Amino acid sequence: MPTIITMPALSPTMTEGTLARWLIKEGDNVSAGDIIAEIETDKATMEVEAADEGAVGQLLIQEGTEGVPVNQPIAVLLEEGEETSSLDGFQPSQEASSEPTPSQVEEPKAVAAVTPSEPVLAPEPDELTTKSPASDGERVFASPLARRMSEKAGLDLASIKGSGPRGRIVKADIEAALEGASILASATQAQAIPPTPAAMPAPSPIISDGESDVVPHSNMRKVIASRLQDSKQTVPHFYLTVDCEIDRLLAMRKELNSRDGADYNISVNDFVIRAVALSLLKNPEANASWLEEGMIRHSSVDVSVAVAMEGGLITPIIRNADHKGLAMISAEMKDLAGRAREGKLLPEEYQGGTFSISNLGMYGIREFSAIINPPQSAILAVGAGEPRPVVKDGALSVANMMSCTLSCDHRVVDGKLGAELLGTLKNLIEEPMTMIL
Repeated sequence: MPTIITMPALSPTMTEGTLARWLIKEGDNVSAGDIIAEIETDKATMEVEAADEGAVGQLLIQEGTEGVPVNQPIAVLLEEGEETSSLDGFQPSQEASSEPTPSQVEEPKAVAAVTPSEPVLAPEPDELTTKSPASDGERVFASPLARRMSEKAGLDLASIKGSGPRGRIVKADIEAALEGASILASATQAQAIPPTPAAMPAPSPIISDGESDVVPHSNMRKVIASRLQDSKQTVPHFYLTVDCEIDRLLAMRKELNSRDGADYNISVNDFVIRAVALSLLKNPEANASWLEEGMIRHSSVDVSVAVAMEGGLITPIIRNADHKGLAMISAEMKDLAGRAREGKLLPEEYQGGTFSISNLGMYGIREFSAIINPPQSAILAVGAGEPRPVVKDGALSVANMMSCTLSCDHRVVDGKLGAELLGTLKNLIEEPMTMIL
């Protein structure tokens, strides 16, 4: 019987992808482990392996096709001895769209997998599929382990998007929800979005005197637009700003980078990452995420740092940043940023994080407010360091100052906690020696 290759889920939040390139053609024989295609997600391009062997009977999706949904059939493999004629009347798209039976879910024929260096959310060997009733009367497919974890954590399975075969909810989806790596599409959040008035007239088309081109949205731009729009509509933002004197920080940076044998080049942003990590360590209540079921207090300090790249931005993560020194943070950040701009980051290197930093100082921006990246509860916007007039001991003088604006989710970080977090950050930046004690 022909075996279907489907569009794999390469990350917990992936719902569709672009089939960038086929590395096989119809008639080719493939073995398990052979690279068969390149798939573009919203953040990176990944190679996909075959998990079974056979002859390529039919390629269902053409190269360059965008918006291919996860689990949609993309190719068909023939078993040994099968002829191409066996595909006459074979309709894999209808099979993929039908609701799977329990036996189908228990023994999925998944023949596409990410290369070993890149994670794929596959079912664990001891996981069998069970069904849990959803609130609207429909059935939700989930493994017993995922169901037990959701019941223990008080999560509603109906609000979680499964990444397993045919949309099944597996252990990794529950972990992603608990750690805040997935977008929780709960009914409460959906109801919180104000509906568009029915009487609102449709916007008029853009009129231009000259010729205009319509540039299709990239997957990355679509994801950015969706996440940030949801954030501004559902997260109650408020903003706090402090001005930090950085003369001592600049002096320490110059001294560290000029030391004999120094194999690093620490930036001001590296100091900020270190200061943020230590500030969250001293104010752990701010290192949290909001869920309708309860507050998630993160046990690790994972700092996401916005990096601009062609077509958008990405937020690689410095994991356990509170346990890393300036030199280690600097080296890791340079590696992550370089691979981010080349589209070579693995999903676990940019998904998750407990707090974000966005620095536009290198563009001369003095001060700005950033949008929170849910399910995180805060983001720090860092402006340019520049000489400004200040008053010291009643006399006017000049100092290098840097403005930092904290965007807070008021459900998690109230005014007092936000002020305390910024106060700790300001003290660390103005007394940089305390960062290395």
